[in-house]
Amino acid sequence: MRMPSWGSWLAYDVVKLTAWCLLRTFCQWEVKGKGLAAPEGPLIVVSNHISAADPFVLAASQPRRIIFMGKEELFRSLLGRMLYRSLGAFPVRRGYHDRKALRRASKVLERGHVLGMFPEGTRGSDIYMKRGHVGTALIALRVGAPLLPVGITGTENLKGIGDLFRRPRITVNIGEPFYLTTPPGKLTAARLSEATDLIMEHIAALLPESYQGVYRSGALRPRQSEPTLAPARFHHRSTTG
Repeated sequence: MRMPSWGSWLAYDVVKLTAWCLLRTFCQWEVKGKGLAAPEGPLIVVSNHISAADPFVLAASQPRRIIFMGKEELFRSLLGRMLYRSLGAFPVRRGYHDRKALRRASKVLERGHVLGMFPEGTRGSDIYMKRGHVGTALIALRVGAPLLPVGITGTENLKGIGDLFRRPRITVNIGEPFYLTTPPGKLTAARLSEATDLIMEHIAALLPESYQGVYRSGALRPRQSEPTLAPARFHHRSTTG
């Protein structure tokens, strides 16, 4: 896999600066938890997803460049391909075991870059968190990279450029990095599901209860498509000492 070229990084920095200026000028934008991300080395930034603006808000809120994995539909139009590929993003086929996308994601991390993922798979039609997909957990466990949870609120009010003039309140709440660990043995579907729910619970903890959806305390139910087994007891260790 080719890593983003200097031209892609230049395009990324231009878009990031533009997003930063728009947010600072037209929004009540607050970033909590600055400085928690490791300054170098592999990292997976994981966030809830409520608006098409979320990747740009995340980019403006993070000092490091983020290579996003995005749904395939974003790359189907000529404009979409030009925009997202110029930023170094790459597509993933939702609903499939997309081995190519998984290999690309692993390469991003193995080369010390930051991977951006929305475990819900797509933005919702409302603000409530949906059940996460297991791809993020699979990548994190295979590569051993730390995850940085982020909770975003307020971007649901950005439905068009005119909404900027209403000065919406947008908050980016950054949590502490953590690692996934799993007991020795085969990485089963049940273990991946538990790891995924752990990731989503870290994100939910950074959000108001009104945003937490299925990850609100006491609301989570076993996945119907998978066997209910004894907990595989995942733990996390902080990267901040």
